[in-house]
Amino acid sequence: MAVTATAAAWAIAAVGLAASPAAAAPADTTAPQPGDTCTVADLGTRHPYIKTTEVSPEITHFKGWFVTQGTTGNQSVTTSTQTTISVSVGLNGTVQGSFGTEALGKVSASLGLNVQVNYTSTSSESSTVTWNFAQPGYYGVYKGTKKVTGTYGSLNCNRVQQGDGGWALNWIEGPGSGGFTTYTTLEEGAVRCQDAVPANSIMAKAKVLLDCGSPTAKAEHPAGAVAPTAKQTQDRPAQDPAPTGGVTSAGQLKAAGDSSRAVALNCEPGAYRMDVPGKILNWSAPLLANDGIRLRESTFFSAHLDNWRLCNVTENNGVLEASLWNWGNGGCATIPAGIANQEQAYLTTVNCGEDDLQRFYIYRDVPGSSKVGVQNKYTGSMLGYDRYADGELIRQYSSGRQDGTGTFTMTGV
Repeated sequence: MAVTATAAAWAIAAVGLAASPAAAAPADTTAPQPGDTCTVADLGTRHPYIKTTEVSPEITHFKGWFVTQGTTGNQSVTTSTQTTISVSVGLNGTVQGSFGTEALGKVSASLGLNVQVNYTSTSSESSTVTWNFAQPGYYGVYKGTKKVTGTYGSLNCNRVQQGDGGWALNWIEGPGSGGFTTYTTLEEGAVRCQDAVPANSIMAKAKVLLDCGSPTAKAEHPAGAVAPTAKQTQDRPAQDPAPTGGVTSAGQLKAAGDSSRAVALNCEPGAYRMDVPGKILNWSAPLLANDGIRLRESTFFSAHLDNWRLCNVTENNGVLEASLWNWGNGGCATIPAGIANQEQAYLTTVNCGEDDLQRFYIYRDVPGSSKVGVQNKYTGSMLGYDRYADGELIRQYSSGRQDGTGTFTMTGV
């Protein structure tokens, strides 16, 4: 973007406001907080909450530029890439689904900054800045932003015992957490060694890169580019390739369902159907390879494909963790590794192994009710379905299904 500075604009740039970001969105006062009440429909959903944040100025493009008397005025300067910042939430190196977008929206509201809430990245290519150089001097011409990083946790709905011995459904801190990276609106400008700039501003970071030395030495350069100083070269990080946002290969994620080796499971007695509450359809394991777990009706000919056992069960703060072993085909439920980073990846079964993609958290309604929500341990996504229909695949959704279609009934058989 070309920018031409008038005298007034130069005064603004001198205090680090070459381009001001837009106002941040107001905080969402309806977002659940730990300890708030939830409903049965929330068992299959989750929401992010922000645990830590850090804001730091970053220079994405930079060039040292010397302006002599008689060469002032508008000049176009081609800057070189200093660093590339990519927006990401969690393990995918991108932003997948509504959970990531909601998390970054909460970052924006909590900090009062307008941050990127969808996958994007700063340019890895050289970039031109057009600036009106009003006075001779040694300048740092730059593009930059405020990089925002931090960690988030997951709020899940689960039963909690009250002080009087009763039970209620509350939003709790669910297992697992992750990190995020985003950035604010890009700014561009030019700064001289003698300019006074606000501490911890983007312009101040550019002035550090300028590495102001002897004015006499700088004056030896003709008008135009100045070679990078040792300070600039030292501070320039190795450029990370921008994520493609495509499917992560199985080698980049934990391998799931290694068919070469099955493991023995310690399964609890009895089996369950994973029913749609008040409906006739339930989870049914596939008979064919490469097919997924689908909603089907239980019949005499189901051959136990709709019966599931809980294996290697542990419990932490009222949340069950288990592998789901199918009585009909002898496989364990899993999210396929090759598509595990995708929103709406389907659930299937493979040979049972020691793999977090085959482990699930089960959030339960109050005692006396068999309603549950199910979450994959590795991806953090909740399980549900797009519509109630025979043959519909069970899929993962980063925030769950907000219409209640992620709540199931774990019915003993």
